[in-house]
Amino acid sequence: MSFLTPFAAFGLLRLLSNFRPVDAAAVSAHYGSISIVTFIAATSALGRQSVPYEGFMVGVAAAMETPAILAALLIAQRSSNGTVSEPGELWRHSFLNGSVVILIGALVIGVITGQRGAMALKPFVLDLFPGLLCLFLLDIGILVGRGLEQGRKYLTAAAGLFAVLVPLCGAAAAAMLSYAIGLSPGGAALFMTLAASASYIAVPAALRLAMPQANPSIGLTLSLGLTFPFNLVIGIPLYIWAATQIIR
Repeated sequence: MSFLTPFAAFGLLRLLSNFRPVDAAAVSAHYGSISIVTFIAATSALGRQSVPYEGFMVGVAAAMETPAILAALLIAQRSSNGTVSEPGELWRHSFLNGSVVILIGALVIGVITGQRGAMALKPFVLDLFPGLLCLFLLDIGILVGRGLEQGRKYLTAAAGLFAVLVPLCGAAAAAMLSYAIGLSPGGAALFMTLAASASYIAVPAALRLAMPQANPSIGLTLSLGLTFPFNLVIGIPLYIWAATQIIR
């Protein structure tokens, strides 16, 4: 799903906007990948509502980071006459960027240390988590404000529609897949959140290397300035409600 979403997002963006093909490809990578902060906020919301979910969804989040970047590279190569980075260099950067290494490394550490390691980290990972998340979201809010200031000229009505429509379509597709593969309501809500979120950390870092000619302000403005707050305020409650209604 992470690999296929950019193709649909690219087609929709080309239909709704007059962005250059390379800029549309870069934006599509943001929406095929995931926002780990949005995912964490969704797990926190499920915890407050005492809704259990599959632990392997953290692994799903890690797996969905990179395929969208590769898909966007294929799109850009087809539409920009080979002016993007070589695939080998992108593979290296995509799989070795900080967020992917941390996610996969944390999974390996969890497998090795098991329940004993989880209990040892509980005071920091669980007890302090709400406060740390609050501080991080405040910092993200500052970035949102700066992004809106720098990229507001790209916030046309069509771009705004894209920033809301793609997450809703992604969540709907994830809901059907969740039902088909037998996820719990909590797991389905997290999968819907992942499919609806847009990356603003890993993807911009990779695209600076892969597509240096793309304008980074467009993707950051849409993903961080519009989609991220939409998911926090409206999306996550909607996805949790829909998951509990669809999967019983």
